[in-house]
Amino acid sequence: MLHEQVDTSLIDGESLPWVPFTPYADNVLLKYFKLDPIRGEIIVMMKAPMDMQLPRHHHTGTVLVYTIEGKWKYKEHDWIAGPGDVVYETAASTHTPEVVTTGSGDGYMVTFIQMIGDLIFLDENDNIIAMENWKTSLQRYLAYCEQHDIKPKDLTAFN
Repeated sequence: MLHEQVDTSLIDGESLPWVPFTPYADNVLLKYFKLDPIRGEIIVMMKAPMDMQLPRHHHTGTVLVYTIEGKWKYKEHDWIAGPGDVVYETAASTHTPEVVTTGSGDGYMVTFIQMIGDLIFLDENDNIIAMENWKTSLQRYLAYCEQHDIKPKDLTAFN
């Protein structure tokens, strides 16, 4: 049977680099786990410094965000997500993420994200200024690995 050919796999997070989210924010780091070209899915951890506002963006698909460390919110909402919280974003949602200072203001916010579809960055007039997806993420990952002489893993493989 075909489904028996796809095995459960372990992704060793320690073996994957933290990649700067260039050209948008060099101090935001991404650790890519899976980049699925079939479903357009990205599985990634994101680390951002306290008091940072990320660019306003629109999602074409759903997004699930699990907060590991720190606190964050959307400028457009009144809730704050902290460690252990899950945020589910519907397809076609638009928002502006902000990392919230907790106490001394140092440290990072760390999240685990599963995203399907495109991430479209918008300016203040809702004009599209950039787009991210599994393919741009793969290009960023491969460029970082090449620049730092790291043997890249096949993040698009199913096992």
